[in-house]
Amino acid sequence: MVFHMIPGGPRPVAPFSHAVEADGFVFVTGQMPDTPVSPGILPDGIEAQTRNVMANLQTVLAGLGLGFEDVVVARAFLTEFKRDYATFNDTYKSFFPPDRLPARTCVGTTGLAYDALVEIDLIARRGNAPAPSSNEQKD
Repeated sequence: MVFHMIPGGPRPVAPFSHAVEADGFVFVTGQMPDTPVSPGILPDGIEAQTRNVMANLQTVLAGLGLGFEDVVVARAFLTEFKRDYATFNDTYKSFFPPDRLPARTCVGTTGLAYDALVEIDLIARRGNAPAPSSNEQKD
């Protein structure tokens, strides 16, 4: 296993690595909606917070030579689920090609660090080759 801390990456809010890599899988720690230049300061609203979280995730992935196209699973946590779910989805999906959305779980929770509205973690994989679409035949 390799434990990664990305130079210039988001400031950890607890004792953890930005990512841990094992057997080609990369487990990216849940990211908060602050920025490396403004740690602990959050923008207002779920759209801005989701954009910041995705930017932080992108920074970690890029520091490992990966991108959103390498993500296989995402887990999202929302503190105002009913209010923010639709806007969160619209913002989140804008970071992925429509035909390359990762598997995902999204749950409501009672609280996150910094009183954030959203946190997202990822599992990525190195060397992903696209699988045949569900309407293609295998030989």
